[in-house]
Amino acid sequence: MSSSAPTRSDTPPVIAVTPGEPAGIGPDLAVMLAQRHAGARLVLIADPDLLATRARALGLPLRTVEFVPGQTPATGTVEVLACRVRAEVRAGQLDTANAPYVLECLDRAARGCLDNSFDAMLTGPVHKGVINDALIPFTGHTEYLADAAGCRPVMMLAAGALRVALVTTHVALRAVPDLITRPTLEFTLRTVASALVTQFGLRTPRILVCGLNPHAGEGGHMGREEIDTIEPVLAECRSSGLDVRGPLPADTAFTPDRLREVDAIVAMYHDQGLTALKALGFGQAVNITLGLPFIRTSVDHGTALELAGTGRANPESLQAALALAIELATNRRRRATPA
Repeated sequence: MSSSAPTRSDTPPVIAVTPGEPAGIGPDLAVMLAQRHAGARLVLIADPDLLATRARALGLPLRTVEFVPGQTPATGTVEVLACRVRAEVRAGQLDTANAPYVLECLDRAARGCLDNSFDAMLTGPVHKGVINDALIPFTGHTEYLADAAGCRPVMMLAAGALRVALVTTHVALRAVPDLITRPTLEFTLRTVASALVTQFGLRTPRILVCGLNPHAGEGGHMGREEIDTIEPVLAECRSSGLDVRGPLPADTAFTPDRLREVDAIVAMYHDQGLTALKALGFGQAVNITLGLPFIRTSVDHGTALELAGTGRANPESLQAALALAIELATNRRRRATPA
């Protein structure tokens, strides 16, 4: 006799949500997200008292229940995996005492993804400065989660059909040229190409690669990185079947005609790629960490301390990040389900 019980692929994906810096807008956004989250089962990894306080400040209802893996929560509730803040939280006021709380939330989410309790994790904005002021080395979500999972990350942001991946991330501009090596660039390109196929469902992704220097080096007159590093890597990738184009001057890579021809752009450093992306799609952009053994999406903005607890925070980026997490988690489930 066949069973009619739903399989995991039939149920909404379970998405872990870490609100990030407790004094910022992350808790507000988490409360807003809990009001309507069709298509997913949300698990807020946070201090439940902090969430209740922000819900009252925003005038929004919030009924929470403890997260129990495999147990369906009651209608009208949102699940919480409780982590406790270390010090009283005052909206808009950073406190180094709560830096370990921020990282504990990330650790709990990552462990849950690794043991398949969660299908994906969605992260709110953290404040790198206050974590470093607490004497905890931290350069960002991307690097922290990669260390936790023991892998190499690639940072990508997406706004609709525009996807921008980075060869280098949160480093000083003067360090960038030395970090763009042939192995690093090739790893980035192959990771992006693989993710576009396995996560985004593109059969033959087209990738446009920016040069490092103005005018992509102008034939060596403005720098030789294109000649010595970027062009040889692109030739090697093409020989193995990847559709990689360039290197193209970054000031023309983001024109509408170019964007219609490709599925992703790979930029050499943070502001080269993300200035254009945020100008075109700020508020709807989503940060995705490629190369992890699990799905992670995030907002494209900071903690906005001045807006915390006011009700004026815009949830659009978090909603877009949730929608993409659901899409990618659903794609992964389908690939894992035997035909």
